[in-house]
This record gives sequence, structure tokens and C-alpha cells, in this order.
Amino acid sequence: MLVALLAAASFGFSGPFVKPLLESGWSPVAAVTVRALIGGVVLAPVALFALRGCLGPIWRARWRVLGMAVVGVAGTQVFYFAAVVRIPVGTAILVEYLAPLLLVGVAWATSRRVPQAVVLVGSVIAFAGLLLVVAPSGGVALDPVGLALAGAAMVCCAAYFVLAARPSGDLPPVALAASGLLVGAGLLGLLGLTGLVPFTTSAADVPLFDAIVPWWVPMLVVGVVATAVAYATSITASSMLGSRLASFVGLLEVAAAALYAWLLLGEALTPLQLGGGLLIVVGIGFVRAERTREAAVVADAVAETPLGDAVAEPPVVDTTRAS
Repeated sequence: MLVALLAAASFGFSGPFVKPLLESGWSPVAAVTVRALIGGVVLAPVALFALRGCLGPIWRARWRVLGMAVVGVAGTQVFYFAAVVRIPVGTAILVEYLAPLLLVGVAWATSRRVPQAVVLVGSVIAFAGLLLVVAPSGGVALDPVGLALAGAAMVCCAAYFVLAARPSGDLPPVALAASGLLVGAGLLGLLGLTGLVPFTTSAADVPLFDAIVPWWVPMLVVGVVATAVAYATSITASSMLGSRLASFVGLLEVAAAALYAWLLLGEALTPLQLGGGLLIVVGIGFVRAERTREAAVVADAVAETPLGDAVAEPPVVDTTRAS
């Protein structure tokens, strides 16, 4: 759980630091490409150490790595950054972080089994918290294209949590993060070379926290903290907690972003926003309680079987499906 909290806190740095770059002339695809490249390079030595210099596990998991690169790195971030250009950041991140509810709905539809009441209650509470944390747009008409882009980011975000939660086998989470980021950066770079999408950068200084700084300052923060640290810890947390619980904990990224804006930009949190953060925590608690109860039931069932004493370790509980 602590790893998941660190991931949410790290991802929260993305918006406040990327926005000045986008406003100075960076295109979303270019910003994500450089961000992913920096994150992948930072994680590469750690990944090689975890792999003990053997790249075989990455090759054996090549389709998962490709999926992580296309969906988790390129898709989620490009769609989100493109949405931010057209609609308020708060609205875009709110739509993207409907992903946990999408996971619950998909599990409900595919399994044809109604989720536990505690999961449904937790979903409603967490969503209500998000509505309070994200400030209203003031009634301004929203760009439908921007909303569609944010919706695409939501789908990619949900797929990312599913991919991250799959059993890793002999592929360490940090290796999955590093390889996914590097492959994603390569694919986006090739896409930019084709000219099919805008791929522009700018070396102009940018305003950041009431100061003018070189462009590489916010980019390094995004690349190291909001990418390298965030992806490595997020994938690790998803593999430990399962896609559903990890995605709900990820909702705290919205609260974290609001907190950073308060501390660094002077945008004070309202009592409603503080209450929203509390509701998110309560909602996560409900979902976590369901997972803990499910694991306990399975463990008791195994212990009561005739072969229970011969089992060296309890089976891994798949919590990526709604009960």
C-alpha cells in the first residue's frame, strides 16, 4: 500500500510541471517522448541490475512490454496531454481517473456477477471524492474533442492497471517499467518522424512557481519523479495489490496534484476539496476491505482441505476480477 501511495504522489507532479512546457510550444507527443526517454534511461541501470544482466525475461515478456509501451506509456499520456490543451486540467484528470470504475464495470459485464456491495459502495464514495477534489469548471462549455481524448486516456489507464497487475514471472517490475518506457519513447519518436502527428519542441524558458526557468528543469522533474519513480512504483504496487485496488489507490494522484498546486502555486484547497480527499481514502478503504476478506476466505478454505498441510505456500489470489 505504501508503494502505491508513493506512485500516486509521484504521478501527481506531472500536471503542474508539464503544463508550462505545453504552453511554451511543446506538442503532447514530443513531451511524452522526452519524458518517457528520460524515465527509461534513469531506470535502465536499476533494471539491468535486477535482471542480473540477462535480457531474456524482457524478450519472453515482449508482448506485455509492447502493450505497456503502447497503452500505458504512449496512449495514456499522449491522450491526457492532448486533452489538457483543450479542456481544464481538473476535468481531464477526473475523466481519466474514472478508470477504476471502468474496471469494476468491465469485470461485472464479463463475469456476469454483481460485485460485492462493499466494492460498489467504495466506488461511489471514491467517485464522489473526486468530484469534490477537482474544482468545477465554472459552467464553461467543454470541448467535445477534449472530452473524447480524456475518455481515451481513461480506457488506456484502465488497461495499464490490468497489464501492470498481471503475474510478472521472472520479469522484475522495474524492468517492465524501464523497457516499456524506452520502447514507448522509440515508438512515439518514429511516429513523430512520419509527420502524422504534431511533434514540436521549444528551448524557450518557461514560467514555473513565480520564476523563469530553463525548459529542462520541469522536464527533468517530470522524467525522473513523475515517470521513472512513478511507473516503477506503480507497476510494483499493481503486481502486489491487483489492478482494482491499485487503480483505486491511484485516485490519490488527483488529491496529490491539488496538494502540490496548493503548496507550490498558492492555489489554496477549499474545505470541499479537503473533504473530497478524505472520501477518496474512505472509498479505497472499502475496496481494500473486500480484498482482505476475499483473501482470508480462500486461505481458510485451503487450510481446511486434506492437502492443506502439504501446501508450502497459499495460492496467489487473483483480485483483478470483481467478485
